Parts: sequence; C-alpha cells; structure tokens
Amino acid sequence: MSRFPLGRTARIAVLASGRGSNLEALLRAFPPTPPGDALGTVCLVISNRPEAPALARARAAGVEARHVAYDRREGFEAAAVAALDEADIDLVCLAGFMRILSPAFVRRYRGRLLNIHPSLLPAHRGLHAQRQALEAGDAESGCTVHFVDEGVDTGTIVVQRSVPVLDGDDEESLAERIREQEHLAFPEAVGLVLSGRVAADAAPESSADARDRAEVGG
Repeated sequence: MSRFPLGRTARIAVLASGRGSNLEALLRAFPPTPPGDALGTVCLVISNRPEAPALARARAAGVEARHVAYDRREGFEAAAVAALDEADIDLVCLAGFMRILSPAFVRRYRGRLLNIHPSLLPAHRGLHAQRQALEAGDAESGCTVHFVDEGVDTGTIVVQRSVPVLDGDDEESLAERIREQEHLAFPEAVGLVLSGRVAADAAPESSADARDRAEVGG
C-alpha cells in the first residue's frame, strides 16, 4: 500500500461516469507530462460508460482511457483492479463515478481512494444532495472531498468548500455553483493527501481485509 508522501511523482487514476469536469480540473493540476518535482500525474481514466465524455477528455489530454463494462459489480471491479495494478496506480479518485464499490474494493485501496460529493458532509449523503439541501431549507451548501470507506459518504473529510443557497435556486443552479467549487476542492485535496498532510483513519489490515483483497484481484 502506498504511503504518502512517496518521494516521487504519484500515479493517479480517475474513475468517472459522466462529463468529466472534475477530471478536467485534476488534469490541469496533475497533468500527464508533469515537471520532475510534481506531486502527482493523472495517467489512467476508467469509465463504466463507453460514451462518457470523460473518456474523450482523457484521450484529448494524452491519458490512457479505458471503458470497463459494468454488467456485474464483481466483473467490473476485477477488471478495474487489473487495470489499476497494470498502471502502478498510487491514488484513485472518484470523479462523478455513479456506481457503488464493494467493501472489498474499498478496503483494497484503503487510504488511497478519494471521492467528491456535492454537499457539506455529513449533511445530505447519497443521491440528489442538492435537492436534499433545497428541501431542507439550508442557507448554504457546498462540496466535500473525502476518503472512501465502507459507508455511503462517511469517510474522513479532506476538504470542504461552501456556497450560499440563493432565493430562486433549483437543483441545477445550485449544482452549477457547487461545481465551480468542486474544481478547486478536488485538486486541493489530492495535493494535501499526496503531500502527506492529510491521511485516512485506517486500522492495520486484518485477515478479513486480506481475504477481501484476494476477492477483488489479489
């Protein structure tokens, strides 16, 4: 398991299902041809959707882009692990990846798996976070980058950025305002993790964790 800082440029993979706007922000911050002293470089993008714009963004940037079919979670995760291992990935970022990963996959990448969520966690976990904020009458919302654990949006928080909820906001207008902050928060969080300034609360690997590692690829 990678421990940060590595003393070299970390290799980053991004899992994305959609347009890839957060991927674009990560590509700007951690480009595929980095300077020698760079903390990290995005070198692999995986999507469960063959037509995802994120894959086109990756290819345009000269980054390896792979579609891995999601017919069954076990098959997807086994193929994803093989691709991540082949690319010697140190850190995995979930940027609009719209699938739930198994506890076995999460444990395999303990402390090396980040997600971005469009709320100020622990408020409004799960789907439709912007709708939840509007229905709750919140005065502010925002985004959170956090380590992924076995729960739903429950992992250690790395970075949060807030925005006001304005009169007349609907889900899309609030989402767009939050998205602007996501593009700042995700690169900031990755930098904090790769520099070793923030780490997940991780217990030593148990025998159950070792078994889970075997289940998702060894």
